[in-house]
Amino acid sequence: MGDEAESDTERLLGAFTRIAAQAAAAILAMPRPALNQRIKADCSPVTDADTASEAIVLEGLTRLLPGVPVVSEEATGHRPNPDLGSRFLIVDPLDGTREFMAGRDEFTVNIALIEDGTPVAGVVAAPARGLMWRGWRGRGAERLAFSPGAPLEKLPKGEPIQSAVQLASTLRVLVSRSHLDAATDAYVDRLLQPQRIPCGSALKFGLLAEGAADLYPRLAPTSEWDVAAGHAVLLAAGGDVRRPDGSPLRYGEGDFFVPAFIAYGDGATLPPFP
Repeated sequence: MGDEAESDTERLLGAFTRIAAQAAAAILAMPRPALNQRIKADCSPVTDADTASEAIVLEGLTRLLPGVPVVSEEATGHRPNPDLGSRFLIVDPLDGTREFMAGRDEFTVNIALIEDGTPVAGVVAAPARGLMWRGWRGRGAERLAFSPGAPLEKLPKGEPIQSAVQLASTLRVLVSRSHLDAATDAYVDRLLQPQRIPCGSALKFGLLAEGAADLYPRLAPTSEWDVAAGHAVLLAAGGDVRRPDGSPLRYGEGDFFVPAFIAYGDGATLPPFP
């Protein structure tokens, strides 16, 4: 890839970083009494923090990549998939609303660029932790610290990260704090001495990407905007996300529904698929 393409890569990833940081600031600035929590048709919660973040993300991405379709949780919901073309964006402006409402720090802003059904670039920002994981497939991944609300004229320097499975008998397994299902629970029980790490939102993908965990199985349904950005970062860091039968997880080919997946840091040491 030539210098011109590399420059465009850096430009887009830098813009995603700034947009995610601005959305993070909007979430943290929202007064608790004004959150106006509602329950959506799918029984999941939504607040004014979700919609404030989404407005920032959609406006920023529309200016950055005019004409490129954007699939966003609150704007798209679970409507049938339109013709997105070969290049589009998937975002979740506030992933982990339950954790956010509970006062935990396990919620994220997710932005992913999809090309030909595969995530090529992504940013996962954890506003309450002041951390961001980002990456571009084939160009590596990094974690960086940021201060939500602070100007980002000059992006903070990131720390290169790489997913890896620890060489020990205990497998560090991330499980959903709010959505753990019986099938996933049974799969984890079959692993050799699993160390369960409960965690909310796409934060789990960041932990996998930086080598702080080994495996994240989810055998219950979720949506593409919950997975795509983390998938992109994990791919850039050397890991992957697959369907339980081992086939690739692709995006934009249906109704944004992901029946199940297994994310991992190192396929060479991956336990048998369920």
